[in-house]
Amino acid sequence: MQTNALPRYDQSVNTTGCCPRFNPEGWDGAELHFRDKPFLRAETLSAMHIPLNMGKVFTRVQGHIDDAAAMDPEQVIVLSRDLSAFKGEHLFAVTKDVPEEEMTRLSGDYVTKVFEGPYSDAKDWYGELKALSASHGKPDGKVWFFYTTCPNCAKAYGSNYVVGLAEV
Repeated sequence: MQTNALPRYDQSVNTTGCCPRFNPEGWDGAELHFRDKPFLRAETLSAMHIPLNMGKVFTRVQGHIDDAAAMDPEQVIVLSRDLSAFKGEHLFAVTKDVPEEEMTRLSGDYVTKVFEGPYSDAKDWYGELKALSASHGKPDGKVWFFYTTCPNCAKAYGSNYVVGLAEV
């Protein structure tokens, strides 16, 4: 895959008016190569890994991204990981700097794996992704998750796809 490119994010089916139905085609086993890829960085508060203010933070961030016209609708990804049991980090792919938000750049090579199931399985998925990183010679590789739909939309669509990224 081309540097800084993502598999196509198909937003053509959106019956909830919130999150589009995720189409996993092209996402499983994709090799992603980021070189100074721009992201907006945000943090959320958690209680034992359960997000407390994700809706508020994501709504604020998405509003700022929209105001700055800083999103490519076919290249959407929000990378999430727990920094601790009480704090989450989220990187929103953007096309340019977004005023009033913290910006960062990400470089690295990743392999993706698509999971389907409840959010409570994330601890198992994390272990699979760490093993994938280690099998590529990077035992300390970072692991990120792309939660493709919110819990309400996952329930409405009857499936909860999560894309894991393992640094290789």
